Amino acid sequence: MKAQADEVLPYYEIPDYNETYTANSVTARMVDGLGFRYYWATEGLRKDDLNYKPSETGRETIETIEHIYNLSKFIRNSVLTNNKDANKEKLDFESMRKQTLWNFKLVSETLINTSEAYKLEDSEVPFWNIINGPISDTLWHCGQVVLLRRASGNPFNSKVNLFSGKVKQ
Repeated sequence: MKAQADEVLPYYEIPDYNETYTANSVTARMVDGLGFRYYWATEGLRKDDLNYKPSETGRETIETIEHIYNLSKFIRNSVLTNNKDANKEKLDFESMRKQTLWNFKLVSETLINTSEAYKLEDSEVPFWNIINGPISDTLWHCGQVVLLRRASGNPFNSKVNLFSGKVKQ
């Protein structure tokens, strides 16, 4: 699923939750929370923010965003049995941001729309490792992007409510 330039990106707000929950819907909600955090961590980043590097040995913000994109591909390619993200090209920031958000959305929708519980044998990687590995790692790196943008003088939008998954008007 390639992002189109004129389409509305997912995760401006977190989608409404289901009244009941399953293992799949809980995992999908984790991915939705991740998508929401990533959307707002990366919304409105400037060239100065993307090039910001906290120290000689630290990563530039854009390098962290590229790492998050690669993690989103890993999550997508581990959860989906087809429709994998096989892109090998280097993407610019906007394209990476869009594709990362769509990767999260596709994973969430796949989990929500799968009536069977995810089976560990469906993937080369145990599903538990997807949760404690790339999903958790991506959450960690979203926090780093927020910290880096603050350090470069472009703080996180104060109208974003991470608890409710909504944006104050």
